[in-house]
Amino acid sequence: MELKTAVKERRSIRSFKSDPVPESVVSEIITEARWSPSWGNTQSWEIYVVTGETLKKFKEANRAKITSLAPSTTEIPTPQNWPEALKKRYVGVGKSVLGSLQIAREDKQARMDYTADMFSLFGAPCLLLFCFDSSLSVGYAMLDTGLIVQTICLLAQDRGLGTCALAASITYPDLLRELLPIPADRTIAVGVALGYPDPDAAINRFERERAAVSEFVTWVK
Repeated sequence: MELKTAVKERRSIRSFKSDPVPESVVSEIITEARWSPSWGNTQSWEIYVVTGETLKKFKEANRAKITSLAPSTTEIPTPQNWPEALKKRYVGVGKSVLGSLQIAREDKQARMDYTADMFSLFGAPCLLLFCFDSSLSVGYAMLDTGLIVQTICLLAQDRGLGTCALAASITYPDLLRELLPIPADRTIAVGVALGYPDPDAAINRFERERAAVSEFVTWVK
């Protein structure tokens, strides 16, 4: 697959097949992704590959947490307020998601069911969890993490796999620490669901939108 094709066709997958991703394929992707750029070549990322029974336990517990309306304790603050232009895009993709599922905005139960599915990682058979040393500057550590996350997503796309970066996977860090050997001096940054996309799911096929280049680029000569 050409790089520009992978960049354009990559999308957040919200319905995965249950088929497991071979460990060798995950290993190949991470091995190639380690060439991602980082601040001063520090390569600050640390990755946990979660599958099998441990992932099953996490999905069930994570789903139970959100359905019981447990408050978030994420170690990375999530945005609460958006500039109007960004809020419009955020709301727009939400409408596209609910529209693809034929969920009316006023249908609170259906919306909660969708949220519960999200906290179950949309059925993905693999979770890549990214952490970094808590002594690092959060800004640069998150930049490094974002760089390798994007590389992994593109390498997965090249292999016919799908991904979805999910704040829902790190909403309850204590739960993750109960199941995974994450040291106390590490910050849990983000999780990426990985698996084979369900091609028949409408939620994986709605039309996506991107801002015009003129909206975010300033040319200075």
